[in-house]
Amino acid sequence: MSKAATGTMSASHSPRKIRMPREDRMLYAAIYIVVILLTLTVLYPLIYILSSSLSSGQAVSAGKVIFWPVEFSLEGYKRVFDNSRVFIGYRNTIFYTVAGTLINVSMTLLCAYPLSRRELPGRNTFMGIFVFTMYFSGGMIPGYLLVRDLHMLNTVWALLIPGAFSVYQMIIARTFIQSTIPHEMLEAAKVDGCSDARYFFQFVLPLSKAVIAVMTLQYAVGHWNSYFSAFIYLTDKNLYPLQVFLREILVMNQMNASDFTDPETASIMQGMADLLKYSLIVVATAPILLIYPFIQKYFVKGIMIGSVKG
Repeated sequence: MSKAATGTMSASHSPRKIRMPREDRMLYAAIYIVVILLTLTVLYPLIYILSSSLSSGQAVSAGKVIFWPVEFSLEGYKRVFDNSRVFIGYRNTIFYTVAGTLINVSMTLLCAYPLSRRELPGRNTFMGIFVFTMYFSGGMIPGYLLVRDLHMLNTVWALLIPGAFSVYQMIIARTFIQSTIPHEMLEAAKVDGCSDARYFFQFVLPLSKAVIAVMTLQYAVGHWNSYFSAFIYLTDKNLYPLQVFLREILVMNQMNASDFTDPETASIMQGMADLLKYSLIVVATAPILLIYPFIQKYFVKGIMIGSVKG
């Protein structure tokens, strides 16, 4: 076979590049531009806060920080961690987050699984009662009286038990179990002599990793950022979460302009107060932001629950 024939055959079998229509190219270009702008809109405040926390107080108060740190300094973090209570707050918040999230996820799944069973007697009644609590609650004062009568004031249980259950998360978990785990699997397991408890631990939980990851992240973020319950139920500072200690540091470093007659001293103190704001934000949010990448794939999968069927 001649080289010309071989070349012609190769050319005829080579895949053709399909050109995208001009309208589609314009559409995709517009979508990419919008996504990039939205990403920058979300990302820039985070970069600004981090850069400000690594700059000097004078540069922050003067508005010199735009994107990169100006006059690099760790003075803000030094001021934060010089307070020994910050480490007590970290210890308490980590405990509240881990223990509270474990209680939340356990209670939610133990409630969601029975309500996902179609043969549960009074299933709709129970669901109606749970949904009712989403719209009507006793309020803060009855809640405080209940915690007091249960002798949980000034204990760790005051931050763990009252919020141990979320009806919203329970509905998501119940929907996930109903739509993802086929009922035929339960029937087959029962034929083999599997009990309900064994089916729950050996079948339901392993197949619910996505929704468990979503609930874990949302419950953990809620516990990590919680501070109002500590104001209500706690007076022992050794039990305060991190957020309360950070608030105290910020309040202590706030300045009143009338307290300073020297403009230069006032400027320095104002710069330090502004610097502490950004340093405290980084200290409070960094641990949660570091956890997210490890459960991102489960979070993306779980957050799409019910959006696509089949």
